[in-house]
Amino acid sequence: MSNPDLSLDGVFHALSDPTRRAMLANLAGGERNIGELAAPFAISFAAASKHVKVLEQAGLIRRRIEGRTHLCRIEAGPLAAANEWLSFYERFWAVRLDTLEELLQQGNAESDGMPSST
Repeated sequence: MSNPDLSLDGVFHALSDPTRRAMLANLAGGERNIGELAAPFAISFAAASKHVKVLEQAGLIRRRIEGRTHLCRIEAGPLAAANEWLSFYERFWAVRLDTLEELLQQGNAESDGMPSST
């Protein structure tokens, strides 16, 4: 049985790098080979392969081999799990910011009714 926290650790580690995030965005448009994923960056094929491996280990992409070509496609499951984890904190902060807004409005309403001390 896998630990969901460890899975999220791998996803967030993979997403921590801007090159890997850009590769994922590229894959959202469809299957690509490693050369196509490397093309927008000033990196070697070997460096691109290392990035792909990190994404693959996190479960964010799947690779299939056709001859000498490695084709990659995005896997949505781990991204959905990360989004679910983040959505808790989105709700957490939304509630707190709504509360802060209410308090500020109450404070403004109370100060509007008070005579000026000058």
